[in-house]
Amino acid sequence: MYPTLYDAVLDIFGISIPAFKIVMMFGFFVALAFLVTSWVMTLEIKRKEADGTLKPFQKPVEKPNLLWEYISSVLVGFIFGFKLVYLVLNFSELSENPQAFLLSTEGSILWGILLAIGFAALKYYQLKKEPPFVEGLTYTFYPHMMMGNLTLVAAITGFAGAKLFHHLEHFDELIKDPMVLFVDPFSGLTFFGGLLCGAAGVLWYAGKNGVNWKTMLDAGGPAMMLAYGVGRMGCHFSGDGDWGIENLAPKPDWLSWLPDWAWAYDYPNNVHGIILENPVWPTPVYEITMAFIIFAILWSIRKKFAPGVLFCIYFIFAGIERFSIESIRVNPAQFKGVAFTQAEIISMAMMLIGLIGIFYFNKIHKSKTP
Repeated sequence: MYPTLYDAVLDIFGISIPAFKIVMMFGFFVALAFLVTSWVMTLEIKRKEADGTLKPFQKPVEKPNLLWEYISSVLVGFIFGFKLVYLVLNFSELSENPQAFLLSTEGSILWGILLAIGFAALKYYQLKKEPPFVEGLTYTFYPHMMMGNLTLVAAITGFAGAKLFHHLEHFDELIKDPMVLFVDPFSGLTFFGGLLCGAAGVLWYAGKNGVNWKTMLDAGGPAMMLAYGVGRMGCHFSGDGDWGIENLAPKPDWLSWLPDWAWAYDYPNNVHGIILENPVWPTPVYEITMAFIIFAILWSIRKKFAPGVLFCIYFIFAGIERFSIESIRVNPAQFKGVAFTQAEIISMAMMLIGLIGIFYFNKIHKSKTP
């Protein structure tokens, strides 16, 4: 397993790049998942622009908020100087655990101030080069132009939702020690929380930019399934503990072609330093495989349905995928006294909502079709 990108590059290529120690393997794949989502959704939105489903329109040129422009530049500059410059200058001391440093209050006030001033000066120079604002100007807005900001909105709301649902699932721990929220903000993330809250954020931002919510859902379904598979790669390659229960059963003869590690695995050198007494089901491997297969199916059928239906099919597939794996995953036995895990409850709800949604969207589409 590779706790950091440094470990992966060193093992695979034999190259030591100490700067990569700052990049956690799980975080690397999460970032990659967001980039993949943005790329796939951009392709689909551009296709819908080309076939006329999504049309460009005129948007007013907004007057720049100079105060916010300067404040944001100063904040970014200060953080870069306070943390990153200090990390570079003291990397030999901090390289063993750069993540702990990044989450600490340690840093360089001097470099923070210097870069804050530098970023503010750069912003001033950029704004001086721009033509003066003229009231009433408009520009042609294409829906795919919002994808950069949309990805940022999805990341923020998805992360918040993933944390929220995790702590709802482990509510007793939160009540005992509320500071658990801040001990390690990048661990304890629940997929379904990220999915639901991220989707809500995306729909809000898309609606704000004049994109029909059903069209946005259909564009997002295949992309989210692909992103889920990429994210699970982070779980597997980092060994983040999101694996299965112990698997001591011998591999069946009919699966003799399957590598031993795909049947039972002990996740050596995992990011938590846990030494497993017995091998476990490598559930991330199964979820990666299912996610990529489902993505391929969704991508191949994406042009065949009434608006909204494709996302409902995604919902059903996602629910089936997660429900099918829960019985061999490490999970709390129950959720709030119910004989199902939180993920199983949400999975069943997703399948039901997906089925109802298919019926509803088809009915609406037929009623509007002459």
